[in-house]
Amino acid sequence: MTADQLFSILNMVAMVSWLPLIFLPRVRFVSTHVPIVVPSLLAIVYTAIVIVSLPGTEGGFSTLEAVNTLFKDRWALLAGWTHYLAFDLFIGGWEVRDAQARGVPHLLVVPALVLTFLFGPAGLLFYLTVRSLGKYSDGVQPVH
Repeated sequence: MTADQLFSILNMVAMVSWLPLIFLPRVRFVSTHVPIVVPSLLAIVYTAIVIVSLPGTEGGFSTLEAVNTLFKDRWALLAGWTHYLAFDLFIGGWEVRDAQARGVPHLLVVPALVLTFLFGPAGLLFYLTVRSLGKYSDGVQPVH
């Protein structure tokens, strides 16, 4: 399998996983299992790519130039992308669960989910802003 083929598969898996978070957030399986199971599977793929491909790759993480050199390798770039897919989906699941626990209306969470899917930290920032500006339950237990 090529890096491009695996990229396409992983993107499809991620996109299909985001749809239920947006459209079926109250289904318990969706909010509790999808954002845990799928990121775990992505983490397995990520770890395999890192173990197999990174040892012989030039570059590193100590400077921006080293990261640039590292990501010139297609497999290292795919590992980085898989990292984003896994973490963003995990955060999206947390946003849904946290919003439900605090009583944040799902229609306010949807833009955060879209932003989290497309721009990761910007979506998280949007959700945290929505959550902090509203009069939502602030005495809830942390959502795990």
